[in-house]
Amino acid sequence: MLGVVRRKIGCGILRFPIFGQKLEGFQPMGSILPRNYSSAAKEMTVRDALNSALDEELAADPKVVVMGEEVAEYQGAYKVTRGLLDKYGPERILDTPITEAGLAGIGVGAAYYGLRPVVEFMTINFALQAIDHILNSAAKAHYMSAGQISAPIVFRGPNGSAAGVGAQHSHCFAAWYGNIPGLKVLAPYSSEDARGLLKAAIRDPDPVVFLENEILYGQSFPVSEEVLDSSFCLPIGKAKIERKGEDVTIVAYSKMVDFSLQAAELLSKEGISAEVINLRSIRPLDRVTIIDSVRKTSRLVTVEEAFPQHGVGAEICASVVEESFDYLDAPVERISAADVPMPYAANLERMAVPQVEDIVRAAKRACYRSVPEAPSS
Repeated sequence: MLGVVRRKIGCGILRFPIFGQKLEGFQPMGSILPRNYSSAAKEMTVRDALNSALDEELAADPKVVVMGEEVAEYQGAYKVTRGLLDKYGPERILDTPITEAGLAGIGVGAAYYGLRPVVEFMTINFALQAIDHILNSAAKAHYMSAGQISAPIVFRGPNGSAAGVGAQHSHCFAAWYGNIPGLKVLAPYSSEDARGLLKAAIRDPDPVVFLENEILYGQSFPVSEEVLDSSFCLPIGKAKIERKGEDVTIVAYSKMVDFSLQAAELLSKEGISAEVINLRSIRPLDRVTIIDSVRKTSRLVTVEEAFPQHGVGAEICASVVEESFDYLDAPVERISAADVPMPYAANLERMAVPQVEDIVRAAKRACYRSVPEAPSS
């Protein structure tokens, strides 16, 4: 996994010393409201954005704890939890044994008790070991208890393809988790997304699955002073229009937002104005922003790294056809990964996931600007 070694760390008995203690001075977080942001003041990597969000929420709320494999002594497999052990100690930054089912189960139980655990998986693919705790315990608790039990827990880790990590580390699970009532599912793209959405996820009273991307960890994005403020938070369930356009709507999430923006720039050179929507939230889905955009452009392209069948793009296309069919001037286009397990070989891996040129071709088809292929002799 790109040089990451899974090491057993003896953590002894997991202890939550603040169980049963009265938490003095804690005030519940207020509602999260959308804000307008000024021009960017500096740049920050996605890794640092996540780290700072964790740091600030740990400082603000003594009920927040971080747990997972190598999150403490090793500073995190991807260094997202760098420095937190020294600052908050082993009672709030907890190394766990290599057992996803175990650490997720402990996290859900802690959430039932009133803590706000942030559970890190080395990859969301490994979270399948813990799927019973995530779906049957966390997601359904509030409903099945008639509102008496809440599970304010965040399950986070890298999702989707990285580079050369093979099929068992490359599956995008956005549609899987987005199918489950009781879960909120977030997929950040930029540093602003990562920082604002993680803070919102930790403060939320419901379980949240937080889908990061390994390739994006080291990528830098401009951030404004408002984003760097400790009170900054993004609303869950609200998409962001990353680029305005008039001719075609491109909807994407996570790493595919970057590819879509690159495609939009290439399309602009050919006279096609593409509007790029960054979903940010998979569940709840911001259907209003998508529908409004499609009613303006009359064309839709969805882009994702997941498999095509039952995907997020399929849900978006269905919603648009159901609610705005009369506004469409062209068939909807879906760009997704190939319907095969992820190849390990670099050349095959590139063919298996969407590329910028795939998005450009789809948008041009939607705008009836594609060049017909010459007939074969």
